[in-house]
Amino acid sequence: MNTGLIAIAAALALIPCALAGLGMGIATSKAVDATARQPEASGKISATLIMGLALTESCAIYGFVSALIIIFTMA
Repeated sequence: MNTGLIAIAAALALIPCALAGLGMGIATSKAVDATARQPEASGKISATLIMGLALTESCAIYGFVSALIIIFTMA
């Protein structure tokens, strides 16, 4: 196999990791804004934020695992 194509495939598999980090930052920013506007709703905001961050993190982990699989099975 061509090593360059394997590297490109692994890099493409890591795109969800980068986008998940961006999404987590935006979600946390919005949660902080919402808590600042309505402090009495901080419990609901935090619970929803944690659920959303967990789902986003799982997407990043799937992308990372896919990249590892591509690297170690194709090499």
